[in-house]
Amino acid sequence: MSDRDISDLALQTQVTYQRNARRFADERPKSLIEKSWLDRFLKWIPEGGKILDLGCGPAEPIASYFMGHGHTVVGLDASSNMIDMARSNIPSGDWRLGDMRSFEFSERFHGIIGWNSFFHLTRDEQRSVLPCLANHLHPDGVLLLTVGPRDGEVAGCVGDDPIYHASLSPEEYDSILSSLSIQIRQFVPEDPECYGMTILLAQKSKEAPITA
Repeated sequence: MSDRDISDLALQTQVTYQRNARRFADERPKSLIEKSWLDRFLKWIPEGGKILDLGCGPAEPIASYFMGHGHTVVGLDASSNMIDMARSNIPSGDWRLGDMRSFEFSERFHGIIGWNSFFHLTRDEQRSVLPCLANHLHPDGVLLLTVGPRDGEVAGCVGDDPIYHASLSPEEYDSILSSLSIQIRQFVPEDPECYGMTILLAQKSKEAPITA
């Protein structure tokens, strides 16, 4: 697949997930292969904390895991089919249809997670979204994202469809987040204990200014 073809995939991400929502939910492992990272994230969340789940999908198993630990979760997804499944799976939850590239909530969160979702944004979109995430975090809040091990664009798959992924370099993530008073706590490229995923865990400074 050419670089042009990969870049063109970025325009199809939402359509691809909308079309494959049910299959994704059925085939998505329910065994919480990412549990060790979710637990590291939760160590920084206060009791009864509020978490924003970007690309929440059908709310199983990640959002439900957080809720099972007594936290409030707001789930955001651009696929109406995903949101419909989330509302069916956990009717008491707060599931919102929307785009992580352009959301603005009045709430602030103790934690924000973009697990297997943030990396579907283009590099320029990631650069513009990171300040938005910082604005939605309380001071001392924590951020957990799956990204890539290096700067670039690649194609993965959802169902039988190709899907776009992108990443900035670790150095650029560090530079952007540092400018937002967020410190990377852990960056693990291609974690062999988590299916080769690359994971970024960061925390906002307690002294970070509170934005309007």
